[in-house]
Amino acid sequence: MIQVHASDEILWCPPDDVFESTNMGRYLHWLRDTRGLDFGDYDSLWRWSIEDLDGFWASIAGHADVRFHDQPTTALADASLPGAVWFPGATLNFAEYALTGPADELVIIARSETRGRLTMSRGQLREQVASFAATLRELGVRPGDRVVAYLPNIPEAFVTLYAAASIGAVFAVCAPESGARMAIAKFAQLEPTVLVTVDGYVYDGNRFERHEEVAALRAALPTLTATVAVDYLHPNQCRIPDARRWAEAVAEPAEPEFGPVPFDHPLYIAFSSGTTGAPKAIIHCHGGIVLEHYKIFVLHDDVQPDDRWFWYSSTNWMAWNYAASVLFGRGSILIFDGHPMRPSLAAYWAMLADERVTSVGTSPGFLLACRKSGLNPGEEVDLSRLRAINCGGSPLTAELFRWVYRAVSPTVYLASGSGGTDVASSFVSGCRLLPVRAGEIACRLLGVDAQAYSEDGVTVIGQRGELVIRAPMPSMPVGFWGDDGTRMREAYFERFPGVWCHGDWVTFTPEGTCRVTGRSDATLNRGGVRLGSSDFYAAIEDIDEVSDCLVVHLEDPDGGPGRLVLFVRPKSARLPSEAADQIRGRLRRELSPRHVPDDIIAVSEIPKTPTGKKMEVPVKRAILEPAYGYPGDGLDEFRRLHLAARREP
Repeated sequence: MIQVHASDEILWCPPDDVFESTNMGRYLHWLRDTRGLDFGDYDSLWRWSIEDLDGFWASIAGHADVRFHDQPTTALADASLPGAVWFPGATLNFAEYALTGPADELVIIARSETRGRLTMSRGQLREQVASFAATLRELGVRPGDRVVAYLPNIPEAFVTLYAAASIGAVFAVCAPESGARMAIAKFAQLEPTVLVTVDGYVYDGNRFERHEEVAALRAALPTLTATVAVDYLHPNQCRIPDARRWAEAVAEPAEPEFGPVPFDHPLYIAFSSGTTGAPKAIIHCHGGIVLEHYKIFVLHDDVQPDDRWFWYSSTNWMAWNYAASVLFGRGSILIFDGHPMRPSLAAYWAMLADERVTSVGTSPGFLLACRKSGLNPGEEVDLSRLRAINCGGSPLTAELFRWVYRAVSPTVYLASGSGGTDVASSFVSGCRLLPVRAGEIACRLLGVDAQAYSEDGVTVIGQRGELVIRAPMPSMPVGFWGDDGTRMREAYFERFPGVWCHGDWVTFTPEGTCRVTGRSDATLNRGGVRLGSSDFYAAIEDIDEVSDCLVVHLEDPDGGPGRLVLFVRPKSARLPSEAADQIRGRLRRELSPRHVPDDIIAVSEIPKTPTGKKMEVPVKRAILEPAYGYPGDGLDEFRRLHLAARREP
């Protein structure tokens, strides 16, 4: 097999003063001055970071000036996977770390279709967090209780997260674009105490009331003792019965209180759906998020105090939780609720210029749409402040790299990355010490022993393999809510015992760059958001005309959003058009618009394993065989029908 090497096409080079002007360079100076460690390049730094995990993560805690209330006895007491023990004896609080800093610093700029532009300073944010935390305590919330939010990407969602964290309560959020079925599937597992919700929202000019969904959600959560409602769609009107208004809940001043909790105390729950059962409720902890997000935001993403960071996201995506840690670098966050590309793609770039954004996160699909539309944002608006673009969700092609440097900015730092909700971070991404090469991810992140494994568990270089992580990361899940450890072991450690198997195909070059080329498992990844096939089946398999169904997501080799394809076995000879419309409507209403398939194709049978599990991966491989070289697995009907559907006008 021919080995893949790093591209010679370099689009950006580190500046001469990189060791003085970047956070990563200053970290290297700090290591030399305080620890006596001198590294001449990124590769040697990375190798130390995975060979001396205890020393590396202790250095991150020191460089970050983490506020430990009780000091740890060591950084890594047990490196088992799963079961690593980090910073035993330490206590801290995520919210305290995030909110510390000058009161007059601007930290949140909020835009939306529903209401006017809002801003918050760090002092104002601290005041609202303290006030709402006092209200939560009044409502009976104690450390370990769950506070859930049915909220869009608005400042109130961040206040709720920080307030819950300050108490030591556990936070979880679901976007109101999701139907009641999806929200219940997530929240019912947690037995929450308090629900924070909106009455509705606006998207793409359309108003969406959420009274019925909130009523269904409250009825399905018998452990709730209180509901707090944000008057979002109807200002100054409480449309949610028997709810406390948000304005009242943050009206009384209070002193900030940050309860110290153990390093591995649950901070928030992130949901990632598998192929069977309820959505996985992934527990992320205070200490793991503080250290991992400091490392990636401050060192790798180079967030500095004058930076303004924006990554368009709903609260359903881990990118929203991720944004709550931008404050670690004392930068500010631009958030947006609604359709940022309305009325055109150009409007998105105009907003970046208006808000003087310096660091933006986006997806290959969005960049591809801009390229296909002939946009030249760098010529059309003032992007002189923009210095970094982070791209995730799917592979970024060499041509899209070139387009960014040609049409957006010749000086911007473009980082392609890959990671997951599972670790609330990336495994591979960029570093200012390294050049940007067309079509490639620059490096493995510090402290991440990422490798490519062959089918038999052997490390391969220059060849495609399974993306694995051979050593623990502090942001790996504490566990899944309600799981005794069995489901988590099955999710990540069953394939290669003692090694995290992520479910992505990756190729590492001898030079240390890499290319991630899609999912190797059955999880659906649409625009960076993972969708569980079980959610589809639960929503539509009771439709009269549907006998059985199977869903797959087909990645686009050119970096586009790919296609979500639903195969349906109809009860009659053919699937009536009205049944297809019913399927689309049900998925949009009960799950979200993102769940609506691009293609609905009737098939004679849904293939299953001897144990009755739907053969999603073999079907996907059969369809993608021409592009990826997979064996057809005897599923020619699916390839043939898919090709026929794509030929239809």
